[in-house]
Amino acid sequence: MEFNISKNTLQKELGFVQGIVERKNTIPVLSNILIESMGENAIRIVGTDLDTTLRCETEAEVVTPGSMCVGARKLFEIARVLPDATVNFCKEENNWAAVKCERSNFRIAGVERESFPDVPAFSAATVKMPAQILNTFINRTIFAITLEESRYTLSGAKFMLDKNGARMITTDGHRLAYIERKDLGEGATQSDLDALIPRKTLDELRKLTASYEDNIGLGADENHIYFEVGPRLLISRMLTGQFPNYEMVMPKSNDKSAVFDGAQLGQAIRRVALMADDRSRAIRLQLVPGSLQISSQTAEEGEARESVATEYAGEETEVGFNAQYLQDFLNVVSDGQVAFEFKDGNSQAQLRPLADPDYDYKYIVMPMRL
Repeated sequence: MEFNISKNTLQKELGFVQGIVERKNTIPVLSNILIESMGENAIRIVGTDLDTTLRCETEAEVVTPGSMCVGARKLFEIARVLPDATVNFCKEENNWAAVKCERSNFRIAGVERESFPDVPAFSAATVKMPAQILNTFINRTIFAITLEESRYTLSGAKFMLDKNGARMITTDGHRLAYIERKDLGEGATQSDLDALIPRKTLDELRKLTASYEDNIGLGADENHIYFEVGPRLLISRMLTGQFPNYEMVMPKSNDKSAVFDGAQLGQAIRRVALMADDRSRAIRLQLVPGSLQISSQTAEEGEARESVATEYAGEETEVGFNAQYLQDFLNVVSDGQVAFEFKDGNSQAQLRPLADPDYDYKYIVMPMRL
């Protein structure tokens, strides 16, 4: 096999694929990517970890058709430092690949094409959805996914799509992020989808949709979910198991509400959290009419205190939270006003941005005992 490709095109596609390839893998072939010709003017680049697969098709001048499997990390490192010119790939004996670009010459070790795993067959994309809506869904919920490997069903997002719109929910057992959008634009088709999408897949999908303005195609079979983002196809094994009943967590009787400037509150919490305990990250919020007092202290290091103006006219209330949980939400909503809705100091609180008519976005967080 031999082909020519521009350095910028090669670097861009490898940037997507290398996120799929595992750094530490017990199956050596998975540290390689598959490159194969697609006619005279295109190649396909495939990377997989058996659970998540990314297939990219891009323009290239194919001199000799065929396929090659080469080391993903090393090729990506080489592509980043090559001069901005045409790159020539040529497959040699023993599955090595020669890479030339102007005066630069490399030889990269490869493996047999037959040893590369088969990619799941793509079922038709039955649903269309604007890429930027899905990107917003992921950005506003991914931080609430658990990092504990033992909590398997919580290590991804529940994604539902039907004729009424789309919803995405994530939780780690201490907090829950919920986002919904009714209007999915003209490209949306009325077909149902209900899937548990792993965190890694969401991370890669966020990169693929970050600058993509068109609709993406979605499809699913019994075990996999497919995302067609232009010339790129992301295939992911779905998580199995029962996602918690998130509707039970949604507060029903939060009758008190305070309104804050989101950026101002976020900055105050970040400063006060500097003196919070490193393990619990606990801060104390004391609400009085017109003002919120935020404080933290550790016996060994000291204390911090700050006040923030608020639209609140209820009775004095004191509640403790993990500062990081509040910061994660405020970092996403950034500017604009945020409503803090609660019942008392012992019940779950709900935060939501006020000026966001397109999305129903809620963040529920459990209080801490101080």
